Amino acid sequence: MAASALAGLVSACAGTPVQTAASAPPVEAVPDTAQDAAQDTGQDTGERQIADLLSRMTLERKVAQLIMPDISSVTPADVEKYRFGTVLNGGNSGPYNNDFAPAQDWLKLADEFWDASTKPLANGEPAIPMIWGTDAVHGHANVIGATIFPHNIALGATGDADLIRQIGAATATEIEVTGIDWTFAPTVAVARDDRWGRTYESYSEDPARVAEMGVAMVEGLQGKPGADDFLGNGRVIATAKHFFGDGGTAQGVDQGEVNGDIEDLKEVHVTPYPPAIEAGLGSVMASFNSINGKKMHGNKALLTDLLRGDMGFDGLVVGDWNGHGQIKGCTNDNCPQAMLAGLDVYMVPEDWKALYENTLAQVKDGTIPESRIDEAVGRVLRIKQRAGILDGEVKPSLRENAGRWDKLGFAPHRAIAREAVAKSMVLLKNNGVLPLKENANIVVAGSAADSIAQQAGGWTITWQGGGELTNEDFPGATSIFAGLQQVGQSANADVTLSPDGDVASSAKPDVAIVVFGEEPYAEFVGDRKDLAFRDAEGLELLRKFKADGVSTVAVFLSGRPMWVNRELNIADAFVATWLPGSEGAGVADVLFGKAPASGTLSFSWPENCDGEPLNGPEGALFPVGFGRSLDDTKPFATLSEECAALTAGGASDWFAAGRLADRVKALSKGTELPDLRGSAGGIVARGIDRNAQEDAREITFGPGTALDLSGPQGGDAYRITYQVTQRPAGPVTLSSNGATLDISRELLIAEGKGWREMVLTPACLAGLSNALTIGSQAPFSIQISAISQEDAAEGAECSF
Repeated sequence: MAASALAGLVSACAGTPVQTAASAPPVEAVPDTAQDAAQDTGQDTGERQIADLLSRMTLERKVAQLIMPDISSVTPADVEKYRFGTVLNGGNSGPYNNDFAPAQDWLKLADEFWDASTKPLANGEPAIPMIWGTDAVHGHANVIGATIFPHNIALGATGDADLIRQIGAATATEIEVTGIDWTFAPTVAVARDDRWGRTYESYSEDPARVAEMGVAMVEGLQGKPGADDFLGNGRVIATAKHFFGDGGTAQGVDQGEVNGDIEDLKEVHVTPYPPAIEAGLGSVMASFNSINGKKMHGNKALLTDLLRGDMGFDGLVVGDWNGHGQIKGCTNDNCPQAMLAGLDVYMVPEDWKALYENTLAQVKDGTIPESRIDEAVGRVLRIKQRAGILDGEVKPSLRENAGRWDKLGFAPHRAIAREAVAKSMVLLKNNGVLPLKENANIVVAGSAADSIAQQAGGWTITWQGGGELTNEDFPGATSIFAGLQQVGQSANADVTLSPDGDVASSAKPDVAIVVFGEEPYAEFVGDRKDLAFRDAEGLELLRKFKADGVSTVAVFLSGRPMWVNRELNIADAFVATWLPGSEGAGVADVLFGKAPASGTLSFSWPENCDGEPLNGPEGALFPVGFGRSLDDTKPFATLSEECAALTAGGASDWFAAGRLADRVKALSKGTELPDLRGSAGGIVARGIDRNAQEDAREITFGPGTALDLSGPQGGDAYRITYQVTQRPAGPVTLSSNGATLDISRELLIAEGKGWREMVLTPACLAGLSNALTIGSQAPFSIQISAISQEDAAEGAECSF
């Protein structure tokens, strides 16, 4: 980013610099005269610059400063026409609609947006440079080749604030390499119910630890106020999120309800914000959740009276993905309530044009006072000013770190990440098998052992992570297996990979390391009804090796503490490894004793599987602060393996909240569509928003195509929530177990009727099985938000 804002302001006041190919003109303030100085009312130079810019902006340009579209739906030409103040890339948005775009394309698009926003305007109206915000929540992990740091839950387990400052600084540099100015990090949520799908974005259940780590990350990203590099080169604008209560929702439901005495809630969930504000925090993101029945995006008492008044925050308040649309009486494209409540920037990924026009009309008719618009625009200008963006800064590709591809996945950054991995690992059990011995014959098992995507978790290249990602998508990164092999060489150990655990009887290993855990997820997709870990792959491998008389080390990947009593009982050593990111060698450093096992739990570990919130020692198998050293081999008492959740009749959801359930597959002509996204066999499936970000799919069929769905048998009927916006051009059929049903007429009737339910029973598809095919003879598109299996009442009819 630019040199310090103070230096830039002095330059701007000295006059207009000559414009060169490497420099755009500053957004100039009116020069002082001797008379002006004599009559100075005390406003500093920066505030006078902002007041001057506001005085010369049209209402249309002011409103545009408050609209943040997503790069997947806005072009540089749109930015030039409207002069939006900000853009973002969502979790599934890459330059030129390519999630896997090379780093060079990120910088190229940053330049195009910059150029569009700074083209001169008529009549002396200032051309305000735009800024780009990104979700760099564990490194600049949207970008291929970046260093991917452990997620926050792991960083909380390190207890090392200085290390987190280093991570913030490294992340800021890698963001700058691609020309981006602003990150929506750190998350300072205090997660109080680990069933929440964003638990791994929280440093701890302890507000004090969250506050300490949050400040460290803000200082790492932005620098410290008063320092020469504060928001200067090598620094970016930080965002504390989500204000407030996101981690305190009932039953851990993402975007849900937080209830209780407001002072008690503030004591937990507001605690991390004041120290972050004192550290110079640039922006705050409003939360999706409600507080005692009122959505935060529309809560003036909290967004304005508390955050601005009581807490003294003078930075920018930005919305979350269409969060304003969840306010009662609002839609994504029409919501004056949010602006009146204290939101400064609407994050409106797709409906930006209509929201812009509606907001402009609401200012003109007095629904929103122009003074409120001026206040919000002033805050946008102020954060740009503090970051040097208003002061003749060169366009992104000509800044100090831009295009320094050697600093993306930079070796010193990877070293910091590797250190963080090692320091975050929490040793829960060790009967003496660790540290691994020299000259040992070691087999590494489990499908996650050589999967960088799984060890990195969500918010990695794509929003949900995992899915179609392979190790080839992570150049320079190291899987856990590769790290073990690398570090094992120095210990003369023979380390081999066997994902399924099969080894020759003549080559019986001394130790088996079993790597297993949660599949990647993000946000509400990760919400759980309990904390029972169900995937049996790791358990079966541990049992197999035990039966063969082989010592075992369980390496558990997860975004939260989970009930793994069965695995804890059978393993000789058990390590909570969280989501370590791109540097799997950090795991090996601890297992081989090259680094100490120093991580301690920042969340209580559950003794039971029901998932009731744990925020202290009561009901905890291991309390906050627990962690063994490698020489701690105290006996481990056998744990109860009773878990009613494992045997109770569970939900038979096949597709819900934007995710396919475990063991449910979607294929087109034999090619898998992970989580029902992507293209194959003439079918294109893309995420759309129904009630939340990408919680539904739009599936477009080419002529003569079919979508094959299969999964565990959960009943003899299907229930599909769907919407038809345009009637099919030819026959559409459903097939299962040899039976076929033409539903073209039903879809024609459903056209334009909104979301509906389709219930398929044996009455119309005899002998429904655990496989269902949707076929179309002509081009056709359908939107689907849920698919489930259930037991139909005897004689139940089908319905559409």
